[in-house]
Amino acid sequence: MGNFKSLQTGHVGLNVTDLDRSIAFYAKVFDFEVLGESKEADRRYAFLGRDGKLLVTLWQQSTMAFPSGAAGLHHLSFQVETVEEVRSAEAVLRDLGAEFAYEGVVPHGEGASSGGIFFTDPDGIRLEIFTPSGAEGEQAPTAGAPTCGFF
Repeated sequence: MGNFKSLQTGHVGLNVTDLDRSIAFYAKVFDFEVLGESKEADRRYAFLGRDGKLLVTLWQQSTMAFPSGAAGLHHLSFQVETVEEVRSAEAVLRDLGAEFAYEGVVPHGEGASSGGIFFTDPDGIRLEIFTPSGAEGEQAPTAGAPTCGFF
């Protein structure tokens, strides 16, 4: 067992089929900036973040969309402060033609105040933008189970 004083997620690396398309998507939706990039034909990648902090790396190493039925990443989630920020991101995503798992902001479960939007990136990678409160009164799309676990 590790003897860590603290432990947190560093960055998340994602394989993509079209690096330029993915950079544009993640920059528009999450306001990421490119912190580093390789344009070598067979070694393309980009480091994305905010305020100089690396959050996501994109690797152009895939030839097909993400198969959600395969073992591996279930979804990548980002937390924002307010439900208004979630709705703002939803509007951007609608303009981009993103696919959503549910209509609008939904709670994480029946009676939960936390909730968000669930959608896929251009390669079919499942993503979530949520807030800890503000989803009160909305109907959970999956009865008796966490919304973020079944999309």
